Amino acid sequence: MNSLYQSNIHSLPLLGRGKVRDNYAVGEDKILIVTTDRLSAFDVVMNEPIPAKGKVLNQMSDFWFDKLSAIVPNHLTGVAPESVVKPEEADQVRGRAVVAKKLKPILVEAVVRGYLIGSGWKDYQTSGAVCGIALPKGLRLADKLAAPIFTPAAKADLGEHDENISFAEMETRLGKELASKMRDISIALYQAAADYAATRGIIIADTKFEFGLDEHGVLHLMDEVLTADSSRFWPADSYAPGISPPSFDKQFVRDYLETLKDWNKTAPAPALPADVIQKTGAKYKEALERLTGNQLKD
Repeated sequence: MNSLYQSNIHSLPLLGRGKVRDNYAVGEDKILIVTTDRLSAFDVVMNEPIPAKGKVLNQMSDFWFDKLSAIVPNHLTGVAPESVVKPEEADQVRGRAVVAKKLKPILVEAVVRGYLIGSGWKDYQTSGAVCGIALPKGLRLADKLAAPIFTPAAKADLGEHDENISFAEMETRLGKELASKMRDISIALYQAAADYAATRGIIIADTKFEFGLDEHGVLHLMDEVLTADSSRFWPADSYAPGISPPSFDKQFVRDYLETLKDWNKTAPAPALPADVIQKTGAKYKEALERLTGNQLKD
């Protein structure tokens, strides 16, 4: 399966490139979103692609968009990506792209945490709280929280770190009604997904959602949803509080980068060894198969 580090669609105007996705205009009201095989860690884009990663992310997002569509509308249009590009460009979009509604993005990420891990654990150790939300004393690394918590983050420019903000700050930026709607929908999405994942032997420790508004002001789920890029997935059979559980994501890359004493987690990225690339790709595919019950479509 060929890798795609960067798309080159000349039949449509390029809108921009993110860490992983390349966006093109399809008329005035739609966008072609191409999910490449790029990988970012610590908000730095690595130089090597992870083979098939973009197709895994795309297939997983499509699965969740369909499963969760009763909770909130999403950006999908149902238009085949191959139909909006030239025939010679079809291979770049097949299996890794969607034609989406053009929405006004909300520049606050909706983060939901069900377990105490990552930056939440570091915050808790320092303050006894996560993003200003006080938690009981004596919690351990990877402990399940009594109820999922909503911890928004302000989106940063490419290459910069997103900034955790309080819910009060989110209300100031977006207004109380929209902030509350995003919070309630995000928790409902997380709970529905976590309940389903549990039946597949997977724990969703945390995740982030992105939303946008259509021309009528209707809230839509957009970008990606519940992928191994935007979530922490843990195998339930090896979960135990007090240790950092193995995960189905880019942890192999993060662990390798943490061993590099001469890299300060800023661009340019260091080279990734072949075995780290291979193991990371395998974990992404395993997450897709275990969660959806389907293998990657070629």
